[in-house]
Parts: sequence; C-alpha cells; structure tokens
Amino acid sequence: MIPSQTDARGSAGGSTQPAPVIYDITRLVTRALNPSPNGIDRIDFTLARHLLSSPDERRGALIYTCLGHRLAGADAALRTIGGIEACWNEFIDPCDDAVYESVVGALLGANPRRAAEGRVKRRFDAKLFAQNWRALRQWAFYPGASLAKVPQGAIYVNASQFLLDKPWFIHWLDQRKDVKPVFYVHDLLPIDFPEFFWPGEPERHLLRMRNICRYGAGAITGTEVVARRLRVFAAEKGRNDLPICTARPPVSQAFATFEAADLRLAKVSYFVVCGTIEPRKNHLMLLNVWRELATRGPVPKLVIVGKRGWLCDNALDLLDRSESLRPHIVEVGGLSTPGLRRLLAGACALLMPSFGEGFGIPVAEAMAAGIPVIASDIDVFREIGGDALDYLDPLDGLGWLEAIEAHAGLGSARQREAKPPFSQVQRSQKHEFLSEIDAFLEKVASRPADGKELKSSLQDC
Repeated sequence: MIPSQTDARGSAGGSTQPAPVIYDITRLVTRALNPSPNGIDRIDFTLARHLLSSPDERRGALIYTCLGHRLAGADAALRTIGGIEACWNEFIDPCDDAVYESVVGALLGANPRRAAEGRVKRRFDAKLFAQNWRALRQWAFYPGASLAKVPQGAIYVNASQFLLDKPWFIHWLDQRKDVKPVFYVHDLLPIDFPEFFWPGEPERHLLRMRNICRYGAGAITGTEVVARRLRVFAAEKGRNDLPICTARPPVSQAFATFEAADLRLAKVSYFVVCGTIEPRKNHLMLLNVWRELATRGPVPKLVIVGKRGWLCDNALDLLDRSESLRPHIVEVGGLSTPGLRRLLAGACALLMPSFGEGFGIPVAEAMAAGIPVIASDIDVFREIGGDALDYLDPLDGLGWLEAIEAHAGLGSARQREAKPPFSQVQRSQKHEFLSEIDAFLEKVASRPADGKELKSSLQDC
C-alpha cells in the first residue's frame, strides 16, 4: 500500500512515525535474465529486500517504465526480487550446479573438448528464463501509481546509480523538495581511471556524481577509501555538508559457513580470479604470468570466473589463440555462489590484481572463507584486508609470478594446516550492515525538508 501525500503526513498535530522509504528497483528488475550477480547487484538486492520488507505500509518501490516513473507496492517488487534470486541459484547445492560440474571436468580433463575450449557457460534454463522474461515485460508497462503518491517526506533510496546521468530520470526530485534522496556510491573509478572504461562513460559518471551531490540528502559507501574520495568530489561541487555513511557490505552466507574442498580436485593445483574480464581487473598481466609459468614445468590451472567485458582484446587474443595457455586456463560464466564457494575451498589462492576497486567483494568472500588472497597493493584492499593479504604492485609481473609459484608449491588450501574459516579478520555481518543503513536513514529523515541545511551530526556518520 502506498498512501497519498496527505495520508502520509498524519494528523495535524504531526506524526512520530519514521519516514517511509521508496526504493528504486529500476536497475534490479533488469537483472532478471542474468545468470549470476555482480557486486552492484548484490548490494542493490540486499538493500531492496531489506527496505521493502519493512512492516511500514507506506514503503514502496519506484521504477522507470515505458510509462515513465511509476510506484509499485512492496509485495509486487519482492515477488520479482525472489524470482531474480532463483535465477542466480544462490542456494543450489554445488553438486546440482551444472556449471560447477563442468569446471571440475575441465580441471580434471575429463571432458577433453570442453577442457580444450577452456570456456564453461551456464546452461540455458528455458522455464526460468520465460518466467523472468514475463516479469520483465510486465514491469516495462507497469501502470502502478503516479509520483503524486510518494508520501510526504519520504526517503528515496537509489543503490545502483542507474540512469542518474539522465535529466529525465531524476528531474522529478526538483518538484518534490520534501523527498530526501539517499544514494549508494560504489566508486568514482570512471572519473579517476577513464582509460579503463568505454568512451563516454567517464562523462556519464561525472554527471551521476554531480546529480548525487545536487540532490543528495545523504550518501552511502562501502569503504572509507570511497568516502574520502566522495568528500573531495562533493566539496568541489559545493557540498561540503553532504552526509556520508560508510557501511561495509556483507558477504553471502555461503562464505560464512564451512565448505569442504572437492575431493575430486585433491591433486589439482589451481588459482581463481573473479571478476569481469576488463582492463581494470588486470587479467592481461595474469595471462602473461601464466604463459611464463608454462615454460617452467608443472603448471597450475587458472580459473577465470566472470564474463568477457570491454576493451580487453589483448587478453581475449591470448585466451583464444595462445596454444601454450589453452591447457591451463578455464573460463567460467554463470557460476552459482555455492559453486564459487566450493571452488575457492580447494584453490591455492584467490588472485585480485586490479588497478582500482570500490570494494572488492571477492576479496571479502575469500577472507571470510579463510582462503589465501594475493591482491594488488591498493588502498581499498588494505582497508578491507589489513595484514591478512599478500600485497603486490599490480604492475609487478615478476612479483606475481614468484608469489603464485610459492603458493602453488605449498599445495591447495585444504592441504595446508587448517585455518578457522573466518580467520581473525573482522567481517561485516549482514545485520550490522543493515542496522547501520537504517540508523543513517533515520538521521537523514530528521533533517529539515526545505533545503540543504544539514545537521552537523550527519557529516561524518
């Protein structure tokens, strides 16, 4: 139920109810056909389910459709979110995950053709695809309610940054000064590293960030590294007063529970790198390291978990055309979260040679599971990893080569002394993350609704 503005204001004497939340699901519903989530998807999904599950009947979802901005009831949005989660196979047994089983076969060489191709993709689920496609079409023409039904003083939460560069998407906030927008800022990487993104993306991201500073009653980041960068950017745009809350995203429950390594892979030495193949992730350096390893004797396998992305022709040429690499590399797309957890359980280490990250969920996942991590020596990994990771300069190819050889020589994680699956590294629990978000939204709601006069107590939340 989404009441009118008058209904939401309560009686003439005022209401002590917490401000209603309107959550933007525009990007999230487009993920209905994706086989697995990325980092933004996970955060968007977690916040959507939490905020839309609130007992407050005034909560609701906002979506931009072919009919423009429409409001939807929380229950309808939650049903679609549940369908998306089913598509992602978040709770499947790895033994029932055809993608995981194909990876095992490729690592063992049990499927010569598949192993020779080196690429594993998720099988097409026609029934699930049809179900989610119908839901996507329904949302595209969802009649819903107009923006006039947004409750007075509502908090509008956008956790995806999706379409924030488009005036036609965000202009409605000019007409609703009472609404308090809160945006999740994942990173400012397209602005800081334009060479790693499609032409035009840095300019679009600049517009997104400007609009966040213009309209935002608050912003959320996953790390202090991003928060510091955002403060500098906001100050440059005249928003020294922008409240920023840093709340570390939780890892999936799959990584917070013990998972035995696959005994079938007991004699296989392999490493995992997780993330879309794109220049910023630095796959090219790893592939050149593996090409050198191939000349030195026993070669560990490298499992690349992630789809092929953009501006990475050099890396793709090596993957597709290098005869020396082909027997040692396995690409996999659409791997379930439980499948990734079991794959990591037997890995020598997770490799993360990125040039830049806003958070680095794979690093947090591996740490939670007690899996060794070799990572770039960048500020964001230092923040989330402390002294628990092996750090190397992302340009130090020889250093990475030596570290990989050393970890391969130690054997897989299961062959070393058992470590507590959660180690000594502090992890953010899901309830802590959501509690911090809830507390921040309450503080944002308490500010005056008629301008940018923000309370100092919000400044460094």
